[in-house]
Amino acid sequence: MNKLILSTAALALSAGFAVAQDVVRMGTEGAYPPYNFINDNGEVDGFERELGDELCTRAELTCEWVTNDWDSIIPNLTSGNYDTIIAGMSITEERDEVIDFTEAYFPPDPSVYVAMAEDVDVAGGVVAAQTGTIQASHVASTGATLVEFATPDETVAAVRNGEVDAVLADKAFLEPIANEDADLMIIGDDVMLGSGIGIGLRESDAELKATFDTAIQSMKADGSLNTLIEKWFEGMTGPY
Repeated sequence: MNKLILSTAALALSAGFAVAQDVVRMGTEGAYPPYNFINDNGEVDGFERELGDELCTRAELTCEWVTNDWDSIIPNLTSGNYDTIIAGMSITEERDEVIDFTEAYFPPDPSVYVAMAEDVDVAGGVVAAQTGTIQASHVASTGATLVEFATPDETVAAVRNGEVDAVLADKAFLEPIANEDADLMIIGDDVMLGSGIGIGLRESDAELKATFDTAIQSMKADGSLNTLIEKWFEGMTGPY
């Protein structure tokens, strides 16, 4: 597995957030725009890159960015390969039994089904979802036949090539794809899952969690988190 490590020196702009740790390694997937992706320069980019850099600045932390495949992103956090997960990860009770989360930096994002025909039976058909996501768990609970893929792009490709009837994923990810492809369409109503998106951390890192919670709260208080959300998610009004 290839890993991209990018060093970001945090600026000391605010006091009181510092944690006793030389470098905080920020783990992300780099494959789920607009939350996170790899840009043309080979660098981690997107909403969460900009958010993470600002949080580290406010917390007076030196942070490095590390990419990791989604299906092993929690095990590699708990084993110490990096210190946080900032990768569009929804806060769920199941995940919270294994890792800890900061307070949400993004509200629950609607999920949607995308298919190539409006009359697809998503409850009784074959539906793709990315492995280890809340969407995969939801599809399995509906009685549909779930087909899991390692990456979000593979789930969409499976719809295009007829391997599955539909895909379920975050609306922020699927809507731009459906808008740009005349063969794809959103079907049915939004599906609300999860309790918002937060930074995942090891349960033993209570001090680091408190540090990021304080930084997130400061961005909510001054409106900068809303500004960042509105920048990256077209048509969305900042919820904080």
